[in-house]
Amino acid sequence: QVQLVESGGGLVQPGGSLRVSCTASGSIASISDMAWYRQAPGKERELVAAITSGGSTGYVDSVKGRFTISIDNAKNTMVLQMNSLKPEDTAVYYCNARIRESGVRSFLAYWGQGTQVTVSS
Repeated sequence: QVQLVESGGGLVQPGGSLRVSCTASGSIASISDMAWYRQAPGKERELVAAITSGGSTGYVDSVKGRFTISIDNAKNTMVLQMNSLKPEDTAVYYCNARIRESGVRSFLAYWGQGTQVTVSS
């Protein structure tokens, strides 16, 4: 069974940095792409950053130049480095990945449990 486990959230002051990671485990045959979403209280979940297995990346405008997404294919791990954090970055951050399990023909979307990021003085 495939699982996504996030780690690295926490509390940081405005202007600070945090690094959140997501590791996929289980009977994984292939991962096509991975992404970070976030959901702030009272708001819809939004796509923050995405990366393909080939390394192509994309970011929502509000985080461009501050956040960097990367992937270690050998470890099935994705990292989001967040710099110059702002209070409006406060949210639960969720890992998402399209994964094909061993013995399965189709890619399915999986979600992690979420990790809280709070930016506050």
